[in-house]
Amino acid sequence: MSNANVVDFRDTEKIEGEILVALAHDRSAPARRALVEAVTELPASEDSGTSQRERKLMFDILRRLVHEAEMAVRRTISLRLSEMEDAPRDLVRLLANDKIEIAYPILTKSGALEDEDLVEVIEHRTFEHQLAVAIRNNISESVADSLVDTGDKNVIKCLLQNSTSKISRATMEYLVEQSEREDVFREPLVRRNDLGKDLAQRMFLWVSQSLREVIAKDWDLDERTVERLITEAGQRTWNDGDTAQIRQTKAQQLAETLEEQGLLSPDSMLRILRNGDVALFIAMFSRLTRLEDIFIKRIVFDPGGRALAAACIAAGVDEAGFRQIYGFSRKVRPPSPKGRRTYQEALYYFAKTSAEAANNIVKGWQSHPNPAGMWDLSVPG
Repeated sequence: MSNANVVDFRDTEKIEGEILVALAHDRSAPARRALVEAVTELPASEDSGTSQRERKLMFDILRRLVHEAEMAVRRTISLRLSEMEDAPRDLVRLLANDKIEIAYPILTKSGALEDEDLVEVIEHRTFEHQLAVAIRNNISESVADSLVDTGDKNVIKCLLQNSTSKISRATMEYLVEQSEREDVFREPLVRRNDLGKDLAQRMFLWVSQSLREVIAKDWDLDERTVERLITEAGQRTWNDGDTAQIRQTKAQQLAETLEEQGLLSPDSMLRILRNGDVALFIAMFSRLTRLEDIFIKRIVFDPGGRALAAACIAAGVDEAGFRQIYGFSRKVRPPSPKGRRTYQEALYYFAKTSAEAANNIVKGWQSHPNPAGMWDLSVPG
């Protein structure tokens, strides 16, 4: 090395810890450069020719430096120790609890830290420290549990995106349950190989169409299973109360955006229904008819079919589209003994009702959203 004061750890006669400590106290630029250079050239392992005695002395010197050196030097020490398999645990623990600029290399790479050390950092240090732990390779189940216990969505998302992390079955079930409310968990969960087919099918009920396609492909779901899951998704939207309302609010916002961008149409609405996103389908139907969401739900899932036919005609839905919507609505409601006859009556009503008549009916509903006898629509003469 160029500076005469820098210690060569490969020469035991030159190991003078006091020189490094003196450099740490010297705030001049040359001294800082010499100190950083010395630490950078520390041998990574005994394979480099240093003896156990030399390495022990080296680590003792580093302990003193960690307490007395400025941040730039401590960061250099952290970078160097993160690569050393035999780095003393007490020293790396000290660095792991330092400021994140110093702790980061240790938290992300050092094999000298044990699970209890990582859990302590997660519980007592900052959000940035938690994120650093979340990207380590081969995180254990106990460390993963501690990261999930933080409740921070970004930390949990980072953990899920770490394909080498080990997550217990119980924690995975909990995160799948949370993913119904927390959109940010959905994609990283679906992309994990250890999710499990049963949990993947559970998530199918509330994830987007693109993620449903990933689930169907990765877990080799047949068409009958996919159709069953789509039907269950519709039932949940109709019956789930508060959770359904949360999805519906988000769907309303998206439907409004689609309309503003000129992308709202009967065809796009039907594509959404085929994809199984019932909440968005209801929101789009509502925008097309200018009827409240709750009113659209009553129309779609009413045991009859004439009100649905009138709403479809007013929204510009053709007969094939009406058949599709009617068929879906009957899948998610209890079967009726009059089902076949009711279907034929609804089709007949659809065929006989003009656009003008349907628009007048819908305008009446807009003015009086709960009119008496609204379901007893007569077939036009």
